[in-house]
Amino acid sequence: MSETFTSVSQEEAGFRDRARLSFDLDADICVIGAGLAGLSIALEAARLGASVAVLEGRHIGWNASGNQLGTVMPGFALPLAELIERIGFEDARELWTLSKAGAEFVRANATEENMPGIGPTAGVLEVSNVDAGDRLISRLQMLNEDFDTEAEGWQVDRVREVLKTDHYFHGVYYPRAFQVDGRKYVHGLAALARRAGARIFEDTPVVSIDHSGIRKRIVTPSARLRATHIVLAGNIHLGAPLRRLSETLLPVWRYAGITAPLGERVHEIIAFKGSVMDSDGVDHFRIVDGDRLMWESPETTWAARPQRFAGAVKRRIRSIFPQLGNVEITETFGGATGQTVHGMPQIGQLRKGLWVASGFGRQGMNTSAMAGQMIARSILWGDDRWKLFSPFELVWAGGTTGRVAGQLVGIWGRASSAAAGSLARYRERARVKDRERETRLAEANRAAGTGPRRPPSGVRPRLTQPPKTAAEAIEPASEPAPEPAPEPVSRDDSGPQETREKSRPEV
Repeated sequence: MSETFTSVSQEEAGFRDRARLSFDLDADICVIGAGLAGLSIALEAARLGASVAVLEGRHIGWNASGNQLGTVMPGFALPLAELIERIGFEDARELWTLSKAGAEFVRANATEENMPGIGPTAGVLEVSNVDAGDRLISRLQMLNEDFDTEAEGWQVDRVREVLKTDHYFHGVYYPRAFQVDGRKYVHGLAALARRAGARIFEDTPVVSIDHSGIRKRIVTPSARLRATHIVLAGNIHLGAPLRRLSETLLPVWRYAGITAPLGERVHEIIAFKGSVMDSDGVDHFRIVDGDRLMWESPETTWAARPQRFAGAVKRRIRSIFPQLGNVEITETFGGATGQTVHGMPQIGQLRKGLWVASGFGRQGMNTSAMAGQMIARSILWGDDRWKLFSPFELVWAGGTTGRVAGQLVGIWGRASSAAAGSLARYRERARVKDRERETRLAEANRAAGTGPRRPPSGVRPRLTQPPKTAAEAIEPASEPAPEPAPEPVSRDDSGPQETREKSRPEV
């Protein structure tokens, strides 16, 4: 099929009546879950010519997929050094290349022609909460040379030139990364999938699955569906038929808020136009709608109303940028992400014809797009690169105990990040005070004329005797050699000999 697609209307972008599956249906591929991963799979498979049906128990993008900041950049939640240690350099580089392809999938679709009002903006800045400039050098070299990713290291002065706060030190700037309106993207993705031929059914929960045989059977409250391949693209809400998969994910609710318009002052304080995220994964923010600040920070392993976290978002903004004052939070939102124990997404084939694309919490939009391309091409083209994810198997997340542990780890992580940041800022202030003290002392010495002076021109400075070593200081001084006795001076009545010699007439 053609890779060129026309734009979608507002009605197609999600503002239409929801279609429920009310009749029996056959399809090549059945995708369970209409979030970013499921819709990416449906779009790619439909473009490749397969008949696709998507089943969603609620509505498109109702959870985390429709409630995120829309940042798109390569990589995974697992740090690159740990990824290399886990699977080796070559496989890590191959996975990184796939993640870059996922980002380009989003870029190609998230255009104003395809999705009017999507509003893409360029650039992502990752800032450090501590003074970690030395550690960035090897990372930048690895990204640029080994992983072919454009990244720039920013010194502290440059970071603070665009972000007027002393909370951040060095930064890594990704000029090829970008961000879009996350809510519009997920609905625009659904519209593109429909136009490519995929059928999406909302308010259609899955009651049971029979994955035996060549044709799998899926039962819904009002109809049955048969398919050659089933893709489990849901999150922690897959329900009883897929509880085993849901229990491999740690549910984490992430919340965000949007401020009231802040005027021009927000651009003076936050001059960076793209997304900003800290290296500890605590804060993530950017300016939207001209002069409003969208800020994502609080998280918990238990569900809560997003409105409860408006105060936490407000306090966090005030702690980082006190110049903004007491901002007003006019909108809050959030969703549950499923995070894996090993920190990587779950992508692959569980058994013949049964696929999984899940665990995208903290992974970024690029990974769900990558999964869509990979699974669709695996089913239809026999692409086996999904096996690169085989080392990251389904691991039980610990149930209630795991959620309690995850909550405690999250609290400890945020507290340790805050403590490390406070210590780094204290050390920086101490260094500044030391430099100021030395400068004042030098100025005072120059003014009083007591500072070190240069020797006059042409005069060789006198060398001082080098200090004694510890052994010389302890060893008793030896007896000084006796000075030679002066030669006796002979005298006569005329005085000293020298005088007589001078008085002799010259011959």
